[in-house]
Amino acid sequence: MSTHVTFSNGVSIPTIGVGFWEVPADQAQRTVEEAVELGYRHLDGAAAYQNEVEMGAGIRSCGVPREELFVTTKLQNGNQGHDKALAAFDASLERLGLDYVDLYLIHWPVAKWGLYNETWKALEEIYASGRAKAIGVANFLPEHIEDLLAHCEVRPMINQFECHPSLQQREIEEASKAAGMAIEAYSPIGRGVDLSNPVVEQVAAERGCTPAQAILAWHLAKGRIIIPKSVHRERMAENLESANVTLTQENIAVIDGLEAGLRQTGDPATFDYSQF
Repeated sequence: MSTHVTFSNGVSIPTIGVGFWEVPADQAQRTVEEAVELGYRHLDGAAAYQNEVEMGAGIRSCGVPREELFVTTKLQNGNQGHDKALAAFDASLERLGLDYVDLYLIHWPVAKWGLYNETWKALEEIYASGRAKAIGVANFLPEHIEDLLAHCEVRPMINQFECHPSLQQREIEEASKAAGMAIEAYSPIGRGVDLSNPVVEQVAAERGCTPAQAILAWHLAKGRIIIPKSVHRERMAENLESANVTLTQENIAVIDGLEAGLRQTGDPATFDYSQF
């Protein structure tokens, strides 16, 4: 199974990363250090998570050269708009203590504000400056993707959205792939809701792995990038080991059949919380 996905611009991203949503600031540095020690090289953060300073400290203290790490951060909703986005990116770099990030994302479309196209122009400028090696979006629905493609000069390289067995959002995945974007799943195990599903438990038993590993292996088999969050060393190790789990086509098909429309986070059609 491939350990990396290559974006349309040639930049390569590790398929398994550590997500930093809901990682307390006072645990973020240690989480970076332990993740890197275990073998992770992909760290997914955001301004809204309020732990960029501590993530940056971990990046500097982890003992691995910066260029070997893939660091993502995201624009906070309240900073949409061209000029505000440029300033917010500078502030994120300062908090992280970095000269560049590997990936910068618009965190949510917040379509009713009508600012994401203007905001994207700022990301295009950041990308041209070399301070973000790749740029993309998160939580963009097909209609947002279509609109952005009609106005952009640089196409987004990735769409990150909630995706797990009980909320697969296939229409977003299809629209993103058609636009040449990589697919990144956050909350990839549905914040734990799918772990006790008998179908998942049966697949895990057949493959000799944990239910979490079975779900993560399902994502990987579909070519998705995944960013499971954990602050526990054992869980991080378990998640990383999912790369070594091979599912059969039948295993994949039965997990495909678990779609239930069970959303665990915000709805991109309506989510407008300015602090996120």
